[in-house]
Formats: sequence, C-alpha cells, structure tokens
Amino acid sequence: MNAYEKLLKEYQDIVVIGSAQSVVHWDLETYMPPKGVKQRSEQLALLSRLEHRMITSDKIGKLLDEAEKDIEDMSQEQKRNLHLIRREYDEETALPEELVGDLSKQKAISVDTWKKAKAKKDWSVFEPELNKTIDLSVEKAEILMDIKGTESIYDTMIDDFEKGMTKEKIASVFSELRKGLVPLTQKCADVSSDVKTDFLKREVPIEIQKKIATDLATTIGYDTTSDEAAGRIDPTEHPFTTGYYDDVRITLNYKENNLVGMMYAALHEGGHALYERNMNPDWKYQPIGQAASFGIHESQSRFIENMLGRSPEFLDYYYPRLNELTDDLFSDIDKSRFAKAVNLVEPSKIRIEADEVTYSLHVIIRFEIEKALFGGEVEISELPQVWNDKYDEYLGVEVANDSEGVMQDTHWASGYYGYFPSYALGNVYDGMWLQKINKDMPKWQKNLTEGEVVPVVNWLTENVHHYGSLYDPADLIEEVVGEKPKAKPFLSYLDEKYASIFGF
Repeated sequence: MNAYEKLLKEYQDIVVIGSAQSVVHWDLETYMPPKGVKQRSEQLALLSRLEHRMITSDKIGKLLDEAEKDIEDMSQEQKRNLHLIRREYDEETALPEELVGDLSKQKAISVDTWKKAKAKKDWSVFEPELNKTIDLSVEKAEILMDIKGTESIYDTMIDDFEKGMTKEKIASVFSELRKGLVPLTQKCADVSSDVKTDFLKREVPIEIQKKIATDLATTIGYDTTSDEAAGRIDPTEHPFTTGYYDDVRITLNYKENNLVGMMYAALHEGGHALYERNMNPDWKYQPIGQAASFGIHESQSRFIENMLGRSPEFLDYYYPRLNELTDDLFSDIDKSRFAKAVNLVEPSKIRIEADEVTYSLHVIIRFEIEKALFGGEVEISELPQVWNDKYDEYLGVEVANDSEGVMQDTHWASGYYGYFPSYALGNVYDGMWLQKINKDMPKWQKNLTEGEVVPVVNWLTENVHHYGSLYDPADLIEEVVGEKPKAKPFLSYLDEKYASIFGF
C-alpha cells in the first residue's frame, strides 16, 4: 500500500470510533437508566479522547505528509480526502486532549441537567452547567481561531457546522429572509384566521402513532422493518437522527393529542436518515463519505418534511391512508381543510412545532442571541429575558416559562453553538434544490398524488446524498444548481405555495 492507502486505513478506525460514540449517545438519550448519566459521561469522554489521540497521532501526521507529496497525480476524490483529513488533523492537534475529554463529559452532564430543569421549568437548575459548557466551548474556539483562519469566536463555532460561513454572511442572508417572511407571515395570518385546527388535537393512542411513523418512514424509503433494515425508530424527549451508513436511527416524541407533530417529525428525521443512508457506498469510512454540512443535512430533512410532506399533492395521496390507520378519525374532515390546517401560518413559541413560514424567524432569533452572547453583548444569566423579548418583538408571542422559552431546545446543553443558523440555511438551500428539481422533473409534485415519492428521493440521492462532502456546501449548490445560494427561490416557493393553499 502507498501512503494514501495506509492513511485511509488508519482513518477508517477513527470513523468507527465516531460511529460507536453516536450509538452510545443515542442510548443516553433513549434507554439509559436515570442513574447511569455519570458513568455514561465517563464513557463518552474516554471515546472522545481515544478518537482525539487517533486523529492526532504521529502516524497520521507522517502519512499525511507523505501522501501530500503525490497530490498532483491524485483524483478529485483523493485530493478532497487529503484536504479533509489535513483540516481535521490540524484542528485536533491544536486541542489539548484534556479539554476534549472535559468538554465531552460536561456535555453529557449538561444535557441531563437540562432535561431535569426543563421538567421543573427552572432555569436556575440549568444555568450553572450551561455556564461550564459555554466556558469550555469558548476555550476550544479560542484555540481554533488561528487554525481555521476565522475572525471571531462565533465564526469559529459556525465553521464547525457550516464550512465557509461567517456571522456576517449569515446576517446578510437572514436579513433578506426576514424582509420576505415578515410580510408573508402577516398576509397568511390574515387570510387563514378562520381556519379551524382543533381536530388536529384529536387523541391517537401511542401504539397507533408508532405504526403511522413506521408507515411514513416506509413511504419515503427509510426501511425500519425488513430483514435488511438499516433504520429504527425510538421514543425520546427531543427528536433526533444519528448513525452511519448501515445503522441510522431516528427518535420521536409521542403525545396522544399531537399526532401531526409526530408525523412531521417522522418525515423530518426520516429526511436526515435518508441522507446518511444514501451516501456513496464506495466512500464508506472516507472523509468524503460524510455529510457536506449541517445546513445541507437540514435541507434534506426539511425538503422531505415540508416541500414533500406538507404539499397538497402528497396529502391528497396519504390522507386516505392516514384515515385507514386511525380508524377514520378524520373522516369528517376533507383533504383541503386538512391541508390548510397542517400548513396554517401562526406565530408560536416552539421552534420544532413552527409552521414553514415562521420557522426561519425562530432560527434568526437564536442566531442573534448567540451572536450577542459570544460577542460579549449578553451575559448567560440574561438569556431568558433576551429570549422572551425577541419572541415578543419578532413573533408577537408571550413566553410563559423558560421550558417553552430559552430551555426548549437541547442544542445549547449539548454545546452546539453555531448550529442553529444551519436550520434556516437549510431552507435557503431547499429553495435552490427545488429550482433545479422543477427543471429536471416538472411533474414531480403532480405525481405525488399517485404516491410517486421515490423519484424525487432518487433525485436527492443522485444530486445531493451521493456527493457526500466532496464539496463545501456553497460549492455543492453551485455544482448542482449552477448558482450560489440565495434566499429568493425559497421565498418565491413560499409565496406560490401559500397563495395556492389559502387563495391570496
């Protein structure tokens, strides 16, 4: 084997350790007994230290140096693999092993404390652990600023999730988004004020909801039932997706009076799972055989959830099936009324329950808070009030307690600072994908009425999933669509869709 081949063999072990961590973390969030959190935090810390040692080993460094001597004769894929390993190696070698372990351990403790604080609706329980997580995360970002070539702590954090993005670039895109979303929100709210949605709260037993979740997963091509299944669905407090290639799992939150919330969480997480499952199999265990970015990941989940799952065309197909599975629970509600209800635009307090139009405003609020926090303009103790003030200003809603406010998401407890912008960037990216899909498959939406979901999933697989991280996110979009990312296509899609549904 030459140096490049030896390097990839070493890197495979690093990927395997990372995939093991994801399963251990999945258990932390699903079936771990309450007393196990301290022990689990030690396990995760050890796995993080081992992974850190492996990527920062002298052997990796020497193989990188040797392989890079032949870079001019390499293929695009080989050059990209070297670039990604070099980037990871340089960043990880800059981080002390003790800090890596401490941060991993603290994240596990912080998440467990967040769950308890959220249940008690008591910010004071969570704040001390959040302080520790933020301090360690800032320490990490300060070390990586020079390596990444970023200009601020927050830019460094954003770069972990969206390569090439900065707070200034995001602020520019979000400004365009907000200018389009605020008037559209008002327009939709005005014409839909008489839409009744109380029937969506009709109770459905959890066991029936689990069958519907499995059925939706099967409909979009996420296999959780066959002898060759690579997926599974489990209950948790906050829905998420985790896994790698042949073992990709999703989790959902079930409430008897929130069937629709579960359905769209299933489609959302199923979209994430399809991305992970449909990576190029030839690139397994290679750096390029991973997601391009968290924003691209979100674009895949939100495309399946919203552009496909909330479309009148898909609902025209799936609504009879839903009634069949719920013993005709909605037989007195026609398809048009159901479509209006699940697409109702109404400012709300909870991000994961937000409609497609106002969702990005929830993300913009979080982005602005993070930007202020890591820019030294806001103290951690002030976060609840800052949060409540912004929700009043942007969405006109009053937050009753911190569990439905600043503590509603797991991200800050998990140390995912800089992640939130990826959600709204995913919407922007979706506008770009849709623009190209409409050219390549002009009848794809009409065909959804016949249940033809597979063709559009195949398009996403061929044009997004299979590219893995061969390109950085903005470059991937330009490669596939022929244009740089911009907000206008997404805003145009929203205008056309909601005008069609609500008749304005």
